[in-house]
Amino acid sequence: MKSIFKIAFLFGMTALVSSCHDKSAPNYQYFPNMYESAGYETYSESAAFKDGKEGQLPVAGTINRGFEPYEYEITPAGYELAKANLKSPLDSIERSSEKGKELFEIYCISCHGAAGNGKGKLVEREKFLGVPNYADRPITEGSVFHVITYGLNAMGSHANQLNPHERWLVADYVLKLKSQL
Repeated sequence: MKSIFKIAFLFGMTALVSSCHDKSAPNYQYFPNMYESAGYETYSESAAFKDGKEGQLPVAGTINRGFEPYEYEITPAGYELAKANLKSPLDSIERSSEKGKELFEIYCISCHGAAGNGKGKLVEREKFLGVPNYADRPITEGSVFHVITYGLNAMGSHANQLNPHERWLVADYVLKLKSQL
């Protein structure tokens, strides 16, 4: 009888102790400031910074991670400089005609047409007019890259949709289309 009483007592104590424990919320936190930091309100006053404001501007001359500076200006003179001097950094292995074609078909074909003749669906439906035929213009890989980066006339910039490597692939494919016209 004593052993049954001991077993029942141990079982009861185990159930009592384990039923109050919440595994999702541990009891103790060591160094809580390591993972529960004190947040600052944007543009609030703070003694942590020289000018007393929390929101700070980036240091002069900094660039975003992954950003590649483009030294040609968005002017006609910048276009002419890019046309004359800008060369593709892609080597023969990196130039992927299939990838360039795929990107061209996503971003360019609706206006410029599959052959680069300026007869895309939007031109046929008269949504845009004056889209040039690649055969009619003296273009280089630098001028195509510049136009994709900044846009020209009714064409807007595609720099937000295409990274520099992809823009070079499209420029390479545009020159391939021009040679076939």
